[in-house]
Amino acid sequence: MKKKAWSGRFKEKTDKLVEEMNASIGFDKRLFRHDILGSIAHAQVLVRAGILKEAEARKIIKGLKEVEKEIEAGKLKLTADLEDIHMAVESRLTEKIGPLGGKLHTGRSRNDQVALDIRLYLKDEIVEIINLVRDFKLALVDVSEANLDCIMPGYTHLQRAQPVLLAHHLLAYYEMLKRDTGRLLDCLARMDEMPLGAGALAGSPYQLDRKLSARLLGFSRVTENSLDSVSDRDFAVEFLSAASIIMMHLSRLSEEMILWSSQEFGFIELSDAFSTGSSIMPQKKNPDVAELSRGKTGRVYGHLVSLLTTMKSLPLAYNKDMQEDKEPLFDTIDTLKVVLKVYPPMLRTMKVNTDKMLRATGAGFLNATDAADYLARRGMPFREAHEVAGRAVAYCIKKDKTLEDLDMGEWKALSPLFREDIRGAVSIVRSLNTRKVYGGTARETVKKRLVAVKKEMKKKGSL
Repeated sequence: MKKKAWSGRFKEKTDKLVEEMNASIGFDKRLFRHDILGSIAHAQVLVRAGILKEAEARKIIKGLKEVEKEIEAGKLKLTADLEDIHMAVESRLTEKIGPLGGKLHTGRSRNDQVALDIRLYLKDEIVEIINLVRDFKLALVDVSEANLDCIMPGYTHLQRAQPVLLAHHLLAYYEMLKRDTGRLLDCLARMDEMPLGAGALAGSPYQLDRKLSARLLGFSRVTENSLDSVSDRDFAVEFLSAASIIMMHLSRLSEEMILWSSQEFGFIELSDAFSTGSSIMPQKKNPDVAELSRGKTGRVYGHLVSLLTTMKSLPLAYNKDMQEDKEPLFDTIDTLKVVLKVYPPMLRTMKVNTDKMLRATGAGFLNATDAADYLARRGMPFREAHEVAGRAVAYCIKKDKTLEDLDMGEWKALSPLFREDIRGAVSIVRSLNTRKVYGGTARETVKKRLVAVKKEMKKKGSL
């Protein structure tokens, strides 16, 4: 059993159950690269402070890189008695280079060390997630462009409302994901502070050049308050919040994929490669990817609430409760990445049943508002026009007709303001294409937006 770094004050051995409960090595081992990166920078700062000689720092850095390779190759056994990744790295380093390894911890605490490691790790992961969101947005643009002429029912209250282009519908998710990217970038900017040097809570008594640490580790600035540096995880909470909003958007799209792929809708058919079957019903083709994405959203929400609850009553500074920050964070990252990776190919390979969508658009009186607008343009107050259009719908339901089926006698009976051009006015295609207002669903408007979006995505540094 390894000797504890803090064993000097204790006479009895740690109970095995306590050791198991206290250990985080089982999950924080994924921080090993960032922990070693931070230790290499700290060794260089210790040279600047006169605590290490250049030769000592070189030996430590060489040893750290060897430890990193051992962990990568799975050669280093990470056991519960090592407690966490910080002690595992330090212990193995000391085994390799002797007592000199113990000098590395001069001027730092595991408190500022872990605050650094999580920031470094999360910065890398956010960049990767932003790139995955970009791939998702590109998939939405590609599918929208390929289906620019596909007309479908737009819904409110899950009832057919007005005709829209499928491209317009999908580009709504593009806008959501664009805002999601903005939230991730904001989160990244706020966490871009280097906490090393804060020590356990009060700062370091050594003259450590914290700005040098920041430069070596790629941070734009250092934290301003040692207590705050080690005692808050708001940057992790903020990321979990941004991740929850992304998952909310993906869950809404998933719900639509599930509905649209059902026989009741029949709007799309998902590729066999992104569907599963039933163990008992041979005819089934289940949208499991979309269902799992929808289900995993609750899991991510739970992690956000978990960390908020963990942090809500903690006095300053560090408390062991904060060890509970890692598992929710890690699982959220893993969950979000797998959903973001699987969705773009699923979208690109789905079959869009354009005829089925168009028939559904024509069957639900989605042009009733156009009849009311027709009367409003001829001088009738819109509220009265709305009532007339409602009576027209009721009449059609009673006669088993559509608005397009009505003859002029029937239109005139509803209002003398109707003229022959009402037939064109209630055309589904015309209904859609009259909505040329900026941000509307007219083909001309959506095509312009697609051009703008593609240009936006091609800009250097675009996310």
